[in-house]
Amino acid sequence: MARTRSAEAHQRVLEAAAELFAHRGIDATSMDAIAEASGVSKATIYKHWPDKDALCLEVLGYVHGLDEERPKFESGDFRADMIARLTYEPAADRKTLKDKLWPHLVAYSAKNQAFGHAWRARVMEPARQGVAEMLQRGQREGVLRKGIDKEMAAALLLGPLMYRHVFLKNQAKPSLKSLAPQVVDGFLALFGKG
Repeated sequence: MARTRSAEAHQRVLEAAAELFAHRGIDATSMDAIAEASGVSKATIYKHWPDKDALCLEVLGYVHGLDEERPKFESGDFRADMIARLTYEPAADRKTLKDKLWPHLVAYSAKNQAFGHAWRARVMEPARQGVAEMLQRGQREGVLRKGIDKEMAAALLLGPLMYRHVFLKNQAKPSLKSLAPQVVDGFLALFGKG
């Protein structure tokens, strides 16, 4: 089925805004620049997004693959499923763009707390929630001890991945495929039932 002109214009705006935000920064990118780069009128852009923050949140959803269906991590092997969850990278074709956008996003969120809260709710919360669901499953299946603090557990599982992403940006860093099994094995050593 062919996409409508409106859907095509919407996609052009998202892609143009993502590129501009990643290369210029969010503060330094105007709606005029996005209109020019996308070939979509500013009036049409404002019909879809009331302001730059709303557009930026949708761009973040786009570069983080929130438009893609999430896989189920239910092979029956808890350890393998947790590793698969931690190594899952949606929108692989947008990874370079996402990596370029990341420092601008952190800086913008630090200055704009309302945006930062919205970003965490839209982009970070699904990952945290997915880990929480895995922890509940592990407890139901008897793989994990009962009574684990889910927030602390999520921090222990996701923290090393965030550290790798943020602090090892410009140096040799372990791949997710090598880091995730170590993180999961460490977590299971602390909280496993056997």
